[in-house]
Amino acid sequence: MPEELDRDLLSIQEARNLVKQAQVAQEAFVHFNQYQVDVVCASMAEAAYEQAERLGRMAVEETHMGVAEHKTIKNQFASRDLWMSIKDVRTEGVIRRDEANKIIEIAWPFGVIAGLVPTTNPTSTVIFKSLIAVKARNAIVFAPHPGAPKCSAETARVLAEAAEAAGAPKGLISCMTYVSMEGTQELLKQKAVRLIIATGGEAMVEYAHSVGKPALGVGPGNVPVYVDRSADVEKAARDIVNSVNFDYAVICAHEGAVIADTPIADQLAKAMERNGAYFLTDEQADKLGKAMFRPNGLMQSDFVGRSPQVLARQSGFEVPDEARILVARLKEVGPKVPLSREKLAPVVVFYVEDGWHSGCEACMEMLEFGGKGHTMGLHCTEEDIIMQFGLQKPAFRIIVNGSTTMGAIGATTNLPPSLTLATGGMGGGISSDNITVHHLMNVKRVAYEVRPFNPPIVYDRKPVTVPAAPASAPADKQSPSDIENLVRKVVREELSHKG
Repeated sequence: MPEELDRDLLSIQEARNLVKQAQVAQEAFVHFNQYQVDVVCASMAEAAYEQAERLGRMAVEETHMGVAEHKTIKNQFASRDLWMSIKDVRTEGVIRRDEANKIIEIAWPFGVIAGLVPTTNPTSTVIFKSLIAVKARNAIVFAPHPGAPKCSAETARVLAEAAEAAGAPKGLISCMTYVSMEGTQELLKQKAVRLIIATGGEAMVEYAHSVGKPALGVGPGNVPVYVDRSADVEKAARDIVNSVNFDYAVICAHEGAVIADTPIADQLAKAMERNGAYFLTDEQADKLGKAMFRPNGLMQSDFVGRSPQVLARQSGFEVPDEARILVARLKEVGPKVPLSREKLAPVVVFYVEDGWHSGCEACMEMLEFGGKGHTMGLHCTEEDIIMQFGLQKPAFRIIVNGSTTMGAIGATTNLPPSLTLATGGMGGGISSDNITVHHLMNVKRVAYEVRPFNPPIVYDRKPVTVPAAPASAPADKQSPSDIENLVRKVVREELSHKG
């Protein structure tokens, strides 16, 4: 029998075995009280934090993606910061009593969870998913990406040993070691698997959604960030460069496109250069786009998470050693412009638009092309403009005056710390949240009768109350956008008269 077929069969059987072990372990773990659950999770978080640096180095050595120091930071975030955000969440027994409505809510786990692990963020993903799964009294079985099997399995081992040392049953956390597409599909199809957390390539996420069971998936990023004339331009430049450079942009929430307001565009570009941005020539940008993307629009794997210098070299040109990110000036968005796609590499495209209305439309175009439902950024001090972006943009995370990479995952904002950023219905998912422990448990409700049922029921015939229309704004009150448009109109008229 061919060796590859042997491995496929081993992978399929391993998936079945691990799910059976996980089911037995979870059926025992469900009886742990809240204190026992929290002791197990605290032990896991501590072990992962202590091993963060070693696991980060392993991830880079195996995948050749990203920066070891940044992987360490992500591992620390996925252990310490995440645990601090969920440690006080009650996930066992009665979690809420509504005395007024006579409803008691009781936490209940899903059971066995299947976790898909991406090659871009393998170790931090295993830490994150393990903690939220176990905190909610679930078991979890991981299917690693073929490009990151060793570091994924080692991370799962560290967590499993820490959990078992704190009293958890063996098999509560496990990871496949024989990795194949067939094995991963077998894992997802197992009857005992009640929920899938899908982080990875678009094809695998789509497959996870098609299996026929609940799935929490993640769509592509391609994050636009609009820098308004009212922004702190120097801070915006620092945030963008640091964000895109972080772990060589393998977090899908990094800025993919900068839309600069015309009056501050040159100032922003110069500030970005001072912070390490290298602006490509048109010829270099064309070479990079053709080398980085296949004809079908998919990104070449050997460009993912590489340094600016490696990206340039693989595209046929050189950039200075001090270049931290690459920037391409573009005027269009779409399939004919490869660099306008999502780029899991330290590359950002740069557009110039006059005024926030045009900037708003440009952001919309980027999100519609790729990244719908994910994240966008905004550097602005005008609250009315910020609210218009929040109301109009098809993104479920709008990060204001900060790094979208760190803001979206909850590191620099008060969003729930998470490494699974759901994209809602518009992105093909069921949730638009930062996925955390609340999404990994069900809630039973004990409801007491408050309106006795005595047939026949006779409803009163009072008419349905129609809500009153909201009071209209005073006619003389103008928003900043109205004033901006009026000023532009007057200036254009004056210029036309002089011409």
